[in-house]
Amino acid sequence: MTAPSTYGLSIQARNLQWLLTDLVEEVPGVNSVAVVSSDGLLLLSSDPGAGAPEPPVEPRAKGPRGASADLATIVSGLGSLTTGAAALMETGAVKQTMVAMEHGSVFVMAISDGSLLGVHATPDCDMSVVAYHMALFVGRAGHVLTPEVRSELRQSMENTP
Repeated sequence: MTAPSTYGLSIQARNLQWLLTDLVEEVPGVNSVAVVSSDGLLLLSSDPGAGAPEPPVEPRAKGPRGASADLATIVSGLGSLTTGAAALMETGAVKQTMVAMEHGSVFVMAISDGSLLGVHATPDCDMSVVAYHMALFVGRAGHVLTPEVRSELRQSMENTP
């Protein structure tokens, strides 16, 4: 995996990108990762071409149609659905959601102020290892994901060629 360019980003934004890249490269079975803002916008992605249209190629098995925007949409939707379900059941805030499918798994974990971390993994991944590393990311990223850094990341995703 090649990390997206961090040129021109603040130290905090570069550190978040490094943490995200590390999550993908170091945790067995993780295909792709996305951080989504509370309003559903992609802030960070493990896909180096995030935000750019993909060239027509053979379908890949690595991610939801190979696009970080698709993972961000799924993460945002699952986050909204589970938050609504928790409110109806009066069970408090959602901490983590996991969907196991025949050919993969999707994990969603709350970071802070409505931001979400989403991971798409292989069906044979060790779910407890993935969840543990997601919790580490959330613990390290939660206090860094300030409104200023979120704005900077959002702008960098919009400016990706």
